[in-house]
Parts: sequence; C-alpha cells; structure tokens
Amino acid sequence: MAYAQIDGIRIAYDDEGAGPALVLVHGHPFNRSMWAPQVAEFARDFRVVVADLRGYGESDVVPGRTTLDVFASDVLALADHLGIEEFVLGGLSMGGQIVMDGYRQFGSRIRGLVLADTFPAAETEEGKAWRRELADRVVREGLKPYADEVLYKMVAPHAEQAVADHVLGMMTTTPPEGAAAALRGRAERPDYRELLTQVACPALVVVGRDDEYTPVSDAEAMHAALPDSTLCVVEGAAHMPNLERPEVFNSALRTFLSGLG
Repeated sequence: MAYAQIDGIRIAYDDEGAGPALVLVHGHPFNRSMWAPQVAEFARDFRVVVADLRGYGESDVVPGRTTLDVFASDVLALADHLGIEEFVLGGLSMGGQIVMDGYRQFGSRIRGLVLADTFPAAETEEGKAWRRELADRVVREGLKPYADEVLYKMVAPHAEQAVADHVLGMMTTTPPEGAAAALRGRAERPDYRELLTQVACPALVVVGRDDEYTPVSDAEAMHAALPDSTLCVVEGAAHMPNLERPEVFNSALRTFLSGLG
C-alpha cells in the first residue's frame, strides 16, 4: 500500500503487477479491498491499480459533499501520479458511475470500460431525498445499522460466510462522514445514458442475476446503448459478483481484456 497526494487529499492505493494498466474503482460503502480477487488474478499479466476513494478506507475523509466528477478527477490524478497514460477503467455500483464520469472527462485515455452492477440514469427526486436522509442517518448512527440491514442485498443470502463477513467489514469500517459526503454528491449525479451511446471504446457490462439494486434489466439497457459491448450475467450473485463469484467475473474480464489486444 502507498499514498498519493491528490488535490491536497491523501489517497491510499495499491499498484500491483506490470503490463497494460487496469484501474478498478470500488463502490459504496466499500474500499479497495473489494477488488482483492481481481488483483490476485490479474496482477500476473497486468498492472492493476486499486485505490480507496476520498472518504473511504485509508484515504483522507472530506466531509460535506463529494460529487462523482470529483471522484473521477481523483482517478485521473492518480493515473498521472503513477505515469499511466492509457488504461482500462472499471467500477462497480457507484464506482461504475464514477467510471462513466471518467469517460466524460478523459475518454481519450481509456482503452476499455468495465461497468459492473451499476446504472446510468440521474437520481429521481424521491431518490435524492432518500440519499440525503441516509447521509444524515449514517453520520448520526454510524454505518453498522445500515450495513446490517442491507448486507444480504449486497450479497446473496447464500453467499459464502467469508464473503459476507468481508463485505460487512468494509461497510462497518467506512468513515461515516466520507460515506455521507458521497451520498450527498451522488444524489446530484447527472444522467449518463446519452454518454453511453457515444462511447468509442469496447465495454464489458456485468451484473449479478439476483441484484436488487441494479437489476439485469438495467445492465441490458446499458449493453444496448453502448456501441461495442459484451454483457455477462453472473448466476448465483447479487450486487457484488466480483466477490461472490470471482471465478465467473474474472473469466469474463479476462476474455474482455484479451480482446483489447
């Protein structure tokens, strides 16, 4: 693990392996350890970079509101810090939305997109109110009550205990002020659906068959919108197929990466 100073914020990251660069962005309320199975698999052939977003994991907490464009700018700044010019950019859930904003900001540097268990639409008015209320709640209560409520929506009820424990551990150790800032920012996210129709690089869309947050229909719509994409539906997984069924997720990702040349 190392640190980079990004816009005055200390960002924790891992930089493993050598070869073409693969940058993976975690979701909410997780940290870079959610990509452990992918780092272990792909660092043999690729340079894999995973970071804790500002407000998460071992990175600095920035209270207030953090919008997706700020997170995406941090990703680019870290790539610059590491001397990475071109890379495949992937993300899960909120991480996928950060990836979309990243394409909006610096698409010419992205060789391929990986969009896992995410969706491109702007938030509804009801959703905005819910995210703001949840932000206030996690600051007031901490993450544990929320984590206990949603654990078996993040992972399927039949997930291996070690996987469930890992996910619960990430959620309960996320700094409340960091999570709240992201929730407030995510409430204001733009609509990326038109952007997807203009993506010039190949894309891989992945979704867990049992994902209640971003159902298969959302993934199918993204797949249809993207000019050059592959869809992988992971059976026996909910919102985190990269952890629940890593062998299936990794196989789909390896096939995709191999096709990029």
